[in-house]
Amino acid sequence: MKQSLAALLAIGFLTLAATVVSAQAVKIAENKEKKQYDVTVDGQPFTSYVFWDDQKKPILYPLRTAKGTIVTRGYPLEKVAGERTDHPHHISSWFNYGNINGVDFWNTPPEGVTRDRGVIEKFGVIKHRSAKIAKNGKGVAQLNTLMDWIMPDGSKIMQEDDQIFFRAGNGVRIIDRVITLTAQKEKVVFNDSKEGAIAIRVTRTLEEPSNKPEVFTDANGVPTKVPVMDNTGVAGIYLSSEGKIGEKEGWGTRAKWMTLSGTAKGEDVVLGIFDHPKNPTYPTYWHARGYGLFAANPFGAKEFTKGKTTLNYTLEPGQKATFRFRILIHSGKLTKEQTEALYQQFLKDVPN
Repeated sequence: MKQSLAALLAIGFLTLAATVVSAQAVKIAENKEKKQYDVTVDGQPFTSYVFWDDQKKPILYPLRTAKGTIVTRGYPLEKVAGERTDHPHHISSWFNYGNINGVDFWNTPPEGVTRDRGVIEKFGVIKHRSAKIAKNGKGVAQLNTLMDWIMPDGSKIMQEDDQIFFRAGNGVRIIDRVITLTAQKEKVVFNDSKEGAIAIRVTRTLEEPSNKPEVFTDANGVPTKVPVMDNTGVAGIYLSSEGKIGEKEGWGTRAKWMTLSGTAKGEDVVLGIFDHPKNPTYPTYWHARGYGLFAANPFGAKEFTKGKTTLNYTLEPGQKATFRFRILIHSGKLTKEQTEALYQQFLKDVPN
């Protein structure tokens, strides 16, 4: 007797969940000279947590699939043929925000990248202070980090304490970030902006194909021109938990997860960002662009609702807020139902 579709799907879900916890050796190693922590799976590179002197925020660089395929853009750290060279502050994977008490932590360029935009800008930086390898082991390793959000006058506006979990299974790589932000002596206002917050800038072939030039305007009203490019091999497509497909449907909407599916160096890949029900502003808004910026933004309600809703999320002095996100890097294709099963696994792995 043939199994029902529901039974087959259930088997598929169990198989997918099992890949997340299958035993592969995940190891974090400090490289003091390079100012980074390198993450490997069975001795093969996965990613690195880097805090180089010329970076204005710690980043995870690059992100790789289980097969070792890089899925993040190289620019501005390296030149890769065919890649876009817009938005030099979009570097691999990061967490920050575009308007903290009127100061921009999002658009801050790395050292050596000039910006002549004709406006007076107030940039903040996020400084790495310390890190501790909390765990190396089968299936998962954990790095605990401490960062300071620094205003242009040198004052510390927020402290960021992260628990970063690197997970590996057959065909799956995962990064879970449990981010606790603590306001210092001043009230902290996340003024509504589309520029945020946990983000990935993807390799060219994972972008959505486009046959026209685009102009994107930042929070200061400054435009960036994104020209038409060769679309050969470019076939990325967004899908949200609410069934929204592509940037046109999905940008600015709210959903508990979103994926970006496509190919990288011929490998079928699904990237996902998962929001968590315990997050203060769940479900998040999505600042997911066809040109390759894939970001979840819990704070930018006014931008995404065309002014219908204003959040201005606020932390009083000494107040804390914790945000939990998962970045999924899956080799092979996924249906909406299969992604939902992996989302449920996320809730089990990061319950609080």
